[in-house]
Amino acid sequence: MINSEGDVVRIRPKAFHEAMAAAGWRVLGEGGCAYFRTGSFAEGARFVQEVAQLSGPAPDVDLRPDGVTVRLVTVTEEYYGLTEAHLELAREISALAEKLGLRADPAAVQGVQVTLDALGDGVLPFWRALLGYELRAGSPEDLIDPRRRGAPFYFQQMDEPRPQRNRVHVDVWLPYDQAEARIAAALAVGGRLVTDEHAPGYWVLADPEGNEACVGTCG
Repeated sequence: MINSEGDVVRIRPKAFHEAMAAAGWRVLGEGGCAYFRTGSFAEGARFVQEVAQLSGPAPDVDLRPDGVTVRLVTVTEEYYGLTEAHLELAREISALAEKLGLRADPAAVQGVQVTLDALGDGVLPFWRALLGYELRAGSPEDLIDPRRRGAPFYFQQMDEPRPQRNRVHVDVWLPYDQAEARIAAALAVGGRLVTDEHAPGYWVLADPEGNEACVGTCG
């Protein structure tokens, strides 16, 4: 949606979530996401074909034999995030899915990010060149896949070296109502809770050998 000045109308993740959570949409680092289970690859392809006929911003679509993942996000040099147009499109996609007898499963969406601890800005150009990634709008600490296929990389600045702690870890972004169950599953197979100081924003876990991972929520 564009206002009278020709500007895209941005919305906060919370607003999108409050409007679309009941329909099975969740907000992750990649924007608004929904996963629709299908009975076959052909059924999923028909759903995608009908989604393609909808007006508005083009979504990212991942078609698999058992379902379709839809991601809504604007990626420009100035902005990375959700807009009012995505909210309208999400409503239309959900209505289309309902017409086709498809249900969204919020437990099936997640995002994965690789985080590197860095003492300065010197490492980011290396990873940008190696991966063929681009800077994320509004966040010079982030690199993203321009085709939005690979996991984003985040560069977390350190004040001093931490030789006794791993400097690369994985962030797993989950729907707010799925995070604690996933954490419990990880702890049940030998994981350790490092801290829940920042919960429910994120928890820090470690595997049995001390390698860390964060479980975060958005929206």
